[in-house]
Formats: sequence, C-alpha cells, structure tokens
Amino acid sequence: MTTEPLVQVRDLAKHFVLEGQRIDVLRGVDVDIVAGERVSIIGPSGSGKSTFLHVVGTLDRPSSGSVQIQGRELSKMSSRALASFRNETIGFVFQFHHLLPEFSALENVGMPAKIRRVSPAEVDSRALAMLDRVGLRHRLHHRPGELSGGEQQRVSIARALVMEPALLLADEPTGNLDERSAEGIHELLDQMNKELGLTVVLVTHRSELAQRMPRQLRMEAGRLVEAKEAEASLS
Repeated sequence: MTTEPLVQVRDLAKHFVLEGQRIDVLRGVDVDIVAGERVSIIGPSGSGKSTFLHVVGTLDRPSSGSVQIQGRELSKMSSRALASFRNETIGFVFQFHHLLPEFSALENVGMPAKIRRVSPAEVDSRALAMLDRVGLRHRLHHRPGELSGGEQQRVSIARALVMEPALLLADEPTGNLDERSAEGIHELLDQMNKELGLTVVLVTHRSELAQRMPRQLRMEAGRLVEAKEAEASLS
C-alpha cells in the first residue's frame, strides 16, 4: 500500500439555506485517505456523513475548501470534466441499489462503460467479468425484480466497479439487508479491496460494521475525527 494520499481534503465546508436559515453541515473537514485503505465513517443521522461522500464523490460542490483526488483539485474542474473524472475514478454504492428495473443484471452493470462509449463487445466483457467476481455469473440475464436484496446490491457493486475505479464510496450499503446478506456484502468489499487494491470509504450508522474496517472515523460537529480520539474525548 502506498503512503501517498489518494484523497486529500482541506478545510472543507458545506452549508445549505433552508427557509432563510443557513445550516452548516460540514465545518472545516481535514482528512487524508491513502490508496488501498478501508475506512468507515460513523456518526448520528444528519451529522453530515452522506454530505461528505457526495462532495468528495463530485455529486455536490463544496461551499469552500479543497478536495483533491489523485492530486487533481476538483473545484477547478468543469461540470463536464467532473462527470468524466467521476466515471473513470469513483464508484458509488448506496443504501438503495438504483438498478434500472427493465434491464438485466448484465445490462445494468455495463451501463457506466456504455456511457463511456466503450465498444459493445467490451461493455459485455467487462460486465460479465465483474458479475463473475461478485458471484453472480449465473444471474446475468435476470432483472432486478428477479433477484434477492443481497443479489441486487452485489449487482450495484459490480456496476460501481466495472470501470475499475480507484475509489469506492459506499453510503449505508447494507442498510436494507438482513444480517446474512449484509455480512456477504462486507466480505465482498474486503475481497475487492485485496484483489483490486480498491480504496473503500464506507458510511454506516452501525458501529459493529464500522469496526470491521481498519480505520474508523467519526463525524462530530461537522468535522471528521479518528474514532479512537473521539472516544477518548468522551471518557
């Protein structure tokens, strides 16, 4: 594992205005995440965990501060450049799988490659290989409604990884799954980290799941702190 930060965040702030009132969600977040790390982020609902992922993942713009991924400053990129960078570099997995119901597992997984205008043969080749990796080769032509919850989430993970991104951002990826399916998803993320060198940042409200990750952060008052430091400050 390299010691160079894949993600470097400095003085990151994000606020919203709701009914004329300013709401500060992120308040000067500073964090480095090294390539190949597995990191969990915990904190109460509404603490800014998902907002942080959305900003780092280029789905939302920061109010101020700096986010760099692979040494590139995201705030200086146009919306079009950000979309291209996101497609190549970042994979997303959410609590809800957001699969397209009318398409098969193979077609859903290949969608990012198709958007990237990869050749049809390469789209299918990439999608097939990734579905094989997540243990769903036998479900290629099944639509989401024909799959279990755990299988649907595996398809969404395969879709997130089909372009071989450097960074996977997972927002409550097991929130709607039973314990057994959730365990399978976490084992899969561990496997992808080891096999692909994938950097994983996982947001969860479940402390027992967060503790599976080698590094644990906690969102407190709009800032990220190492979980052990947060526990020490409370003792």
